[in-house]
Amino acid sequence: MLYLGDENLTELRDHILRDIGDICTIDIARNEATLSCDVDNIMRALSYLRDDVACGFKTLIDICGVDFPERSKRFDLVYHLLSMEYNQRIRVKTALGDGDTAPSACELFPAAGWFEREAYDLYGILFSNHPDLRRLLTDYGFEGHPLRKDFPLTGYVEVRYDDNAKRVVYEPVALPQAFRDFDFVSPWEGMDSPLLPGDLHAQKPESDS
Repeated sequence: MLYLGDENLTELRDHILRDIGDICTIDIARNEATLSCDVDNIMRALSYLRDDVACGFKTLIDICGVDFPERSKRFDLVYHLLSMEYNQRIRVKTALGDGDTAPSACELFPAAGWFEREAYDLYGILFSNHPDLRRLLTDYGFEGHPLRKDFPLTGYVEVRYDDNAKRVVYEPVALPQAFRDFDFVSPWEGMDSPLLPGDLHAQKPESDS
């Protein structure tokens, strides 16, 4: 079975739902297919999409998180898969609460190790059975997860080199310059004279009578 082009997404959806429709739903929007399932079934769905001969989604393109702080399950964990054989893509997502754990996909896709570390670092999403779940992009002493929408823009700590201690030190964020009040008045509106710089030179001299 060969799926080529966006016009065959409906056929792909029907094929998947015939086999694993008991654990997932599939939406098609903007010529993209998105499979949604519970976290308890995410490994079954990923395994099926990789191993089924009519799907062939053997390449993991990306794993990322999306934060919705207003929801009880605030995170969407999103997988993007590619079928090189059929030139087709699919998105797989599951919802997680803060502190919930998703199973690691490293055994299915070796590239998942890097992506899962990134999701843990930036969102705080936990993965069970990950071989090396450490921060990836932030520093060793970093606090919090910077892509969460409730993470402060200034962060929690700042680093500097302490010349006395001869090492890098971590300190609470300090803003040395107080916030200024802006009146949003145009600089031209604040001028006492209606003349702009250069206007005197631009005036034409009066003609001799």
